[in-house]
Amino acid sequence: MTQTALITGAGCGIGFEIAKQLAANGSHVFLNDIDENLCKQAADTIRSSYDGRCTPAPGDCSDLGFIKSMVQQAAATGEISKVIANAGITTYGAFLDFTETQFNHLTDINLKGTFFLLQEASKQMIERKTNGRLLIMSSVTGVQAHSELVAYGMTKAALRMLTRALVTELTPHGILINCIAPGAVETERTLSDDPEYRKHWGAVYPTGRPCLPEDIAKAALFLLSDQNEMINGQTLIVDGGWTGLGLMPES
Repeated sequence: MTQTALITGAGCGIGFEIAKQLAANGSHVFLNDIDENLCKQAADTIRSSYDGRCTPAPGDCSDLGFIKSMVQQAAATGEISKVIANAGITTYGAFLDFTETQFNHLTDINLKGTFFLLQEASKQMIERKTNGRLLIMSSVTGVQAHSELVAYGMTKAALRMLTRALVTELTPHGILINCIAPGAVETERTLSDDPEYRKHWGAVYPTGRPCLPEDIAKAALFLLSDQNEMINGQTLIVDGGWTGLGLMPES
């Protein structure tokens, strides 16, 4: 049976790179993004390079009805063996000024969407007796405090706890779950915010450069692979050692 990998928020950046590497390693990738055009373009790119092993799944993964439908469609393409909860938004704002609307939008996507995606996918894995792999994308902001990112950092810390807590309920079914907390990553979005992103973050990174999507994808592929049999409930920080120093680039 075809091995299917489901990944959210994968139209570009880290998610797209993970999707591409999964397809390169033989999985059929069910690729989600809320931006329909971006989602289809990303899927077309992967299909053209990897024998059509990608299906676009545009939609809002904070919507529970969409999550259920997407998981069912992915299960129809084959056995869901890998799920990557990558979709998330970053909302900046001072604690004293943060609004309820901002808070609800942030938690709907970062927390509710992730929680129920994993729930629906786990049900499929348990029903089919699949020894699956789940991966959550957190952030170093869930490990180390940052100004203007209190609410965002709270959601990312919660995802680390979700990873640890699910071990008790999912491991007996043969499902392993882990989490990656990326540091500063050079992507289309971060470069649009700062064209000199690599220079600025490279100046404060022990490795001399920020992370690239490929760095995160390499870690993700190992945690999702059959080679990983005993890493479970853990959060892997991929940041070149930056959290050991915590230096911020000059503005």
